[in-house]
Amino acid sequence: MDGAWALVISADTRNDVTPEEVRDLARREFLAGAGWGDATDAPLPGDASTRRYFRIRDGARTAMLMDQPQAAETPPCPTSATPAERVALGYNAVARLAGADCARFIAAADYLRSRGLSAPGILAADTRKGFVLLEDLGDGLYTDVLADDADEEALYAAAIDVLVRLHSTPKPDSLADGMALYAYDETALLAEADLMTEWFLPFALGRSARSEEVEAHRALWRKALAPLADSPKTFVHRDYHAQNLLWLPARSGVARVGVIDFQDAVAGSRSYDLVSLLEDARRDVAPALRERMMARYVGAMRAQGDALDADAFAAESAVIAAQRNAKIAGIFSRLAARDGKRRYLSYLPRVWENLERDLDHPLLRDLGDWYNRTIPREMRQARIIEGAGA
Repeated sequence: MDGAWALVISADTRNDVTPEEVRDLARREFLAGAGWGDATDAPLPGDASTRRYFRIRDGARTAMLMDQPQAAETPPCPTSATPAERVALGYNAVARLAGADCARFIAAADYLRSRGLSAPGILAADTRKGFVLLEDLGDGLYTDVLADDADEEALYAAAIDVLVRLHSTPKPDSLADGMALYAYDETALLAEADLMTEWFLPFALGRSARSEEVEAHRALWRKALAPLADSPKTFVHRDYHAQNLLWLPARSGVARVGVIDFQDAVAGSRSYDLVSLLEDARRDVAPALRERMMARYVGAMRAQGDALDADAFAAESAVIAAQRNAKIAGIFSRLAARDGKRRYLSYLPRVWENLERDLDHPLLRDLGDWYNRTIPREMRQARIIEGAGA
């Protein structure tokens, strides 16, 4: 038996050793097996997930380590699961999230690289234990580079061009290793919209949502989403924004944009990642820049032979953007109330500004009226103001 694993087994049987210490020993064992036994590791700041990331250094070489504890989340969706079976399995299966499944991250990374995009290369992996050693794409997050007065127009244009590359072909039936790319179906989209009534409504009103409120909200979303069922579907990153993109100026073309955090990818509306980028919950995107980037996308898609109707696409984008912002308002409220991560409340003013603009679209007037009746603007504004000071 390898000495490091002997330490893990021994530690796991002692009452004075914490689960965190056992996990640390397992991580060192994985790195040793991958040829990085002498490396140092430095944790990176945490995010909203159960994953942790470390920068690994061994002399002049560096890598990134994803540490995903396998018991930290409910199971992902089996390929053949019905909606009822997904509900029984838990939220990850309902919403078709990867959860702790590192194999899905690897498959999505391989697919993105096959399209000429800069997803990190996989250096080593143990998906059973939840460790993946990744190419280090550096520290040039869009969020940080833009804060240092980088050319915003150029960076956003490059990010749009990545989506044009992704959308130049129909959705893949499976990812690089044959893993199914799940449809971003009504079950998943409605479950995400339900986060509004499950978490933001109690946050704003100080009480749980009534059953009739939940059902009315869901019915309005079902009606709003129905016209999108037959729209073209493509690979959807699902969290495509400045915090998950890196600027790699030494590379060329679409490869200048590093792409991370794509494990929850699905097959869905081609507007999804576009509105995720341009209605960013974490940073302001000026209306004029949004318009130019939307026009860039539509023009580029048409140039490669796609008969994209600008008005129809704008309508689809409004519905998808509203769904995403409703979901985010629920998620950020949940992170604050359940997980004690109150810093996420500071993003609520921007999320609601985006959502209220989306709800102005004629397709969403009934939903906008429901929000104004059920979560009156003055009450949600009070919570939004509270969030701004979090």
